[in-house]
Amino acid sequence: MIPHTILTLNKHFLCNNVHDGIMTIRKTKNSNGILKLVFIGISFLIETGILLLLFAPGINRYYEAIITISRLLAFLLVIGIYSQNRTGSIKTPWIILILILPAIGVSLYILIGLSGSTGRMRKRYEAIDKIIFPYLEQDSLTLASLEKEHLSCAGISKYLIRESGYPVYKNTKVEYYSDASEGLKAQKEAIRNAKAFIFIEYFAIENASSWQSLEEILEEKAKEGVEVRVFYDDIGSVGYINHDFVKRLESKGIRCRVFNPMVFIINMFLDNRDHRKMTIVDGKIGFTGGYNIADEYFNITTPYGHWKDTGVRIEGEAVLPMTLTFLEMWNAVRADDEGDENIARFFPEYPPDPAVHGYVQFYADNPIDKKPVGEDVYINMISRARKYIYIMTPYLIITDEMNRVLGLAAKRGVDVRLITPGIPDKKIVYKLTRSYYNGLARNGVRIFEYTPGFCHAKMCVSDDIIAICGTINLDYRSLYHHFEDGCLLIGNEAVLDMKHDFDGTFSQCREVTEKYTTGRSAILRLSQLILRLFAPLI
Repeated sequence: MIPHTILTLNKHFLCNNVHDGIMTIRKTKNSNGILKLVFIGISFLIETGILLLLFAPGINRYYEAIITISRLLAFLLVIGIYSQNRTGSIKTPWIILILILPAIGVSLYILIGLSGSTGRMRKRYEAIDKIIFPYLEQDSLTLASLEKEHLSCAGISKYLIRESGYPVYKNTKVEYYSDASEGLKAQKEAIRNAKAFIFIEYFAIENASSWQSLEEILEEKAKEGVEVRVFYDDIGSVGYINHDFVKRLESKGIRCRVFNPMVFIINMFLDNRDHRKMTIVDGKIGFTGGYNIADEYFNITTPYGHWKDTGVRIEGEAVLPMTLTFLEMWNAVRADDEGDENIARFFPEYPPDPAVHGYVQFYADNPIDKKPVGEDVYINMISRARKYIYIMTPYLIITDEMNRVLGLAAKRGVDVRLITPGIPDKKIVYKLTRSYYNGLARNGVRIFEYTPGFCHAKMCVSDDIIAICGTINLDYRSLYHHFEDGCLLIGNEAVLDMKHDFDGTFSQCREVTEKYTTGRSAILRLSQLILRLFAPLI
């Protein structure tokens, strides 16, 4: 039951960040990688300078003292990293790098190892969540019904309720889209019929044909008096849009905000990005999945062959947490923005629909609470699988824990299959992905590569009962650093639709299991070991 108390998200709760208007330099598509390379280059110069300085006249007499102090500081940082409550797969590379090359290691750790969230930001999120999460109350009858119908799946739902606060709902329709173009078409139709508000949150928005056609509809709805909000990640949209984008939307009556604007030196924390993809219409209909609003996702452009992406449309009670998740991010972006008043106006009534079957649990993951919810849900799904579990992911850079649970599932007779891209969008990441094949294949996991092009979908289905579709990749960025979302489906007809899509996609893949089960050359093994060692840094 949703409370109707009028509450205010006070602007003092909002996250202090730099205004997008400061960014006057036009972005390029590879800015994120270039900035990291520049920072690494600067760090390398510092490291070299320190070494040269030690041999300078009058300085070398202090050589031992300088080396001792630097080693002590590196050791203290290493102890701090080692004591963190994180998987060893992430901690070990940092420890090795800092001990071998202190200046480079410390610099990179500051850039991409630390969480970009400050204590002040965390307090503001906590303050906002105290207002928002009381709206997310688990209906005990729904949970009891789930336990009765699907006991083996109920544990995953209970985990999400306890650790992330997101309830499971029964009164929700779900439609699965095996192609991103179908999802975008459905979104446009829903937006055209909007009566009250439209919320759009995406990691990447490209100012090209797919977005422009959507923007035209948004402009029309804004003129009709519908409240329209657009929220995007700054780094995710690098090279796709420039600083004029916000001004243009605002001039059309479309409110627009930017997550974590990147400003050189002032704000260069690159890892904590808003990787979510959501569209919410009137609080009644919600969309999420793997695709951003950019032409390559809909095969309007094909830089990496045919682009495979998927999504879901949900209608009913489970849209409520989507709406709240959007409002949480929207109201945490900048201190000079006004907060929302009377957020209850965004939550409509959901009349019961006896024709709806199955359970839906939308959930969000974030790096602020230090809980690897996205990874834990996958591990729980793999652990409960009895007959099969199929996973589709664009990147496979996994922890030892994930690697082990996949192998254990295969060893107990579960048909474990992974689909990864046949054509890469990032060559180093592609090599890293393949470096995991041998260990998985030797344990009985079957591996397929999508031959038509790049497979960007993030989804999982098991035993014709349970499935996930959302934004979470099987890599360190998604699992530990990004703001993500997922949609857990249990006993829903859409689960079978996802299974059928997997079956069709397997026929478009080449199975490489046997190839990677056999031995590798010493050089290849060495190169893959080095890549794997520093996987969390990439």
